[in-house]
Amino acid sequence: MNSDRDGAIVIGGGIVGLATALAMAERGHPPIVLEAEHRLALHQTGHNSGVIHSGLYYKPGSSKARMCRAGLEAMYRFCAEENIPHRRCGKMVVAVRPEELPRLADLEERGRANGVAVRRLTPEEIQEREPEVLGLAGLWVEETGVVNYSQVSERMARRLAKLGGEVRVNHRVLAIRREKSAQIVETTGGLLRGSLLINCAGLQCDRVARLAAVDPGIRIVPFRGEYYVLRAERASLVRGLIYPVPDPAMPFLGVHFTRGIDDVVEAGPNAVLALKREGYSWKDVSLTDIADMAAFPGFWRMMRRQWRTGISEVQRSLSRRRFLESLQSLVPALTDADIERGGSGVRAQAVGADGRLIDDFHIQIVPGMVNVLNAPSPAATASLAIGREISERILAMRTAA
Repeated sequence: MNSDRDGAIVIGGGIVGLATALAMAERGHPPIVLEAEHRLALHQTGHNSGVIHSGLYYKPGSSKARMCRAGLEAMYRFCAEENIPHRRCGKMVVAVRPEELPRLADLEERGRANGVAVRRLTPEEIQEREPEVLGLAGLWVEETGVVNYSQVSERMARRLAKLGGEVRVNHRVLAIRREKSAQIVETTGGLLRGSLLINCAGLQCDRVARLAAVDPGIRIVPFRGEYYVLRAERASLVRGLIYPVPDPAMPFLGVHFTRGIDDVVEAGPNAVLALKREGYSWKDVSLTDIADMAAFPGFWRMMRRQWRTGISEVQRSLSRRRFLESLQSLVPALTDADIERGGSGVRAQAVGADGRLIDDFHIQIVPGMVNVLNAPSPAATASLAIGREISERILAMRTAA
């Protein structure tokens, strides 16, 4: 049986797991990271749009608001130290209908409460920045940026190794049992013993918690976000990052445009229920995952609340015309010939037993285990702050014990 050096095992090699492992190592407690797949950052981390968020959207005082603000500057520092290509390009949020103006004002107020430098834009100022956008009013957020988070994750793993930590790929967790003060983890790569498990398994985090006989109190419901990309010859239609005014009742930001660090302009995503936790297309179906959702009462309560939105999102997924119409609300000049199918990602959305979509980060601490149970966007931006907070809470508990 293999044992890690310090008793800490991190389950999940996405950016949150790696940032947490790195934070532990920087405090003198380098852990082992177990990743189920053949390489790191294969799922949520490797399938997002690469935005470094400012903290504009989140409820003041929430973990998302606090950690996003701290993580923003930490991410920029990390990228500079590791010479990772990144760009602090700013973003624009645009109201295109009169009924969106009050929500835009609320968003501006929320951003300022979170410490975000927000500037109101007139229609003329909108067009100065994005000539193809016709908006009634907008917000400009200077701090927002773009980066490749897969590359960030690779550098985190490299720095972790220098500090004595270890990453093991192809180590899918199969079973967890407790023996006195030790956690025994059975993986596809063998057995490991540790005194502490840190569960950052993303799309599988609730299942990992249940493997350890811990009730997570939530269920992960996967939502697929699908993207189009602007053809290279028409990418000049979008200069930077253009967002709609979000629906405050939903944890999704709406279909938007992102010029990435590679200068490819992505358009999306929508948000449709995925039929597999790692389901990146309609062809990806898991009967196990469907049965898992169907057995959870909170899933049906969520569906009763959100069925109208769900139908709309499915229609947009299946209809290129509907997707294009959503994009044209921000960039009217866009035509069908300007776009082509892009990639997709799957969001691990925690749902409560009451059917509520958990909006904030959710971290559960029980004896011998930390479970990161809801870490959607802006978790990549906030990852270094999340890792630091988890490590500080763990070390404080150890000191108190």
